[in-house]
Amino acid sequence: MTRLLIIGTGSMARQHALAFRVLEDVEIVAAVEPNEERLQAFSEEHGISNKFADLDAAIAWNGFDAASNVTPDIFHHPLSMKLIDAGKHVLCEKPLATNYPLALEMTEAAENRGVINMVNLTFRSSPALKQAREIVLSGEIGDIRHFEASYLQSWLVGHHWGDWRTDERWLWRLSTKHGSHGVIGDIGIHVIDFATHAAARDIVWMESRAKTFHKAEGDRIDGYPLDANDSFAMTVELTNGALGVIHATRFGTGYANAMRLELFGSHGAIRLTSDGRHSTLEICVGADIDTQTWRDVPCPPVPSVFEIFAEAIRTGENSVATFRRAAEIQRILDLTLQAGSRSHGGVRLD
Repeated sequence: MTRLLIIGTGSMARQHALAFRVLEDVEIVAAVEPNEERLQAFSEEHGISNKFADLDAAIAWNGFDAASNVTPDIFHHPLSMKLIDAGKHVLCEKPLATNYPLALEMTEAAENRGVINMVNLTFRSSPALKQAREIVLSGEIGDIRHFEASYLQSWLVGHHWGDWRTDERWLWRLSTKHGSHGVIGDIGIHVIDFATHAAARDIVWMESRAKTFHKAEGDRIDGYPLDANDSFAMTVELTNGALGVIHATRFGTGYANAMRLELFGSHGAIRLTSDGRHSTLEICVGADIDTQTWRDVPCPPVPSVFEIFAEAIRTGENSVATFRRAAEIQRILDLTLQAGSRSHGGVRLD
């Protein structure tokens, strides 16, 4: 039985708790949260008996084997490093760190310590993504030549997830002062991982552009300067020479949480959609190419990241969504951030 500690008590921490509670070989034994009121409410909701105001106290207690680090981005590195140093397995929220050097430090520390290390790349739980990668690797659609990938959210336009103007869980995502790297740091990691994992190829060249839009008087709400990017677009080349476009925005009106990907090969194409819970996969090959006919592809269920994390602890073997994978994507995110509001001019990564 894996004894799990959850750090943080926000909305994502609740998702972690609900996911782990249904696993027979995981017991949530403790929670960490400096806000006493939130800590008490979270612990009562999920039946957690051990409560700590800080991670140092939990580590001194030492009654856990693994931890979910579900804190804001700026705390991922320092808290995960403490857990790694204590020999604890770590599932960290994305992005792994606020920059590539810190992400690489976390990766090397975890690998040297021999602990299981994973990042919550939630779209890895998409059956369509797994099936798409298998189709690409099988050669059924030939060699990838071109692709389009997008991640569209619209909570800056609508109120379906609450009002970002008054809710701090959204406001901090719009402010670099509060540790956010905007849409690039928040969902950029997902769309880049989704596209390159499905294509079974890595990025070797990129150029990009990011944009922050005016959203409030003085571009500030209370203590939150609204200076984090809201949209980004990039053109990339993969290891096999394929070209593609990757973009994401919080102004995607009409889409709450939509991941979309189309992979065009030399002998066919596939297209995927996912909202994080449901996904679809279609293929156009053979005689269907001449009529532009797309057919649904059955996609068997796949385990969640939480199930994979628990299984990795049992077996002692890291498998997917590791710190190293997240660090590699963080390198690309850093280059995208450096572009700011200017054209990046193109950078080779190999």
